[in-house]
Amino acid sequence: MATKTPKTPKTPKTGETAATPSTPTTPDTPDTPKTAQTSMTPPPALATAAAPTSRGMPTAAASVSAPAYGSRALRTGCNGPDVAELQIRLAGFRGTMPDGDFGGGTVLQVTSFQRDFMKLAAPTGVVDRATFLAIDAFADKYPIDFNLLRCRCSTCKGFGQQLFKGLYFDGQPKTEAFYRYEYPGIHRMLLWAARAVFFYMPKRQLTFNSGYRCSVDNAKHQRNTTNHHGKAVDLDIVLTPSESKMDDRANCDAVRGMLGETANAQIGWGTRNRKSLEPREIAPTWVHYDVRCYEAKYLTDDTFCTSNAALNARLPITC
Repeated sequence: MATKTPKTPKTPKTGETAATPSTPTTPDTPDTPKTAQTSMTPPPALATAAAPTSRGMPTAAASVSAPAYGSRALRTGCNGPDVAELQIRLAGFRGTMPDGDFGGGTVLQVTSFQRDFMKLAAPTGVVDRATFLAIDAFADKYPIDFNLLRCRCSTCKGFGQQLFKGLYFDGQPKTEAFYRYEYPGIHRMLLWAARAVFFYMPKRQLTFNSGYRCSVDNAKHQRNTTNHHGKAVDLDIVLTPSESKMDDRANCDAVRGMLGETANAQIGWGTRNRKSLEPREIAPTWVHYDVRCYEAKYLTDDTFCTSNAALNARLPITC
């Protein structure tokens, strides 16, 4: 695919210091110009160890007695941490919340994946061995380049220092918009959903132009938002040489529309427990995607990751 001539990087918006935010909707301007993604990291040799112990949300290893992800077929009426893990992995296919309850929303996730990715003429809504293996194949086909998501502060190791846990900005509501904690990585549901963007837009070259921004990086650039403390990524659509600034805006609108349809994402932050997109007035030429509206039980440390191995949490499929 032709690569767009790099544009001048967008200058970060000047605002209050990180210690005194005034609004939860401060624009998250991208850090880098639109350039082609340098590489899509090849699929790693993924570990088969169980996922981390949950601190509030079911995971594949939340209980020794709970069925491990991939150890049984999943269908309507199933409950447990393996269902929650399924809901995470299908976050970009009519995404629902990882509550561990296989209801109508999860059926819609499964049938969407079976129809669109597996190309089944008659999706069953049942996660059998073939569907589990197809989800693994989906992960392998769309690996995430974590180098593009690392913080550029030169102080932290790329994904914050886990500072300020339990602390909020003075005088502000105790909501995620003002929560100062540096989460330990990027939220897994965001990245599984981003994979679906790559899948649904095969004719476009998409990349990340912003990922983690720790408190040190925010202070350097006078940002007053904590969205990028692991809760957000910015997607970029690389333009072809014949495309214009207006095309850029139209492309971003198309991605937002697609995410609303395929991943149940909302524009803005009006509804709890839905993935959110900044409106075009804030993000005209990039797509900001975040989980700021999630309840705390869906933002436990074990839902964040810093590598494909942790993102994929690969387990043997034994059903």
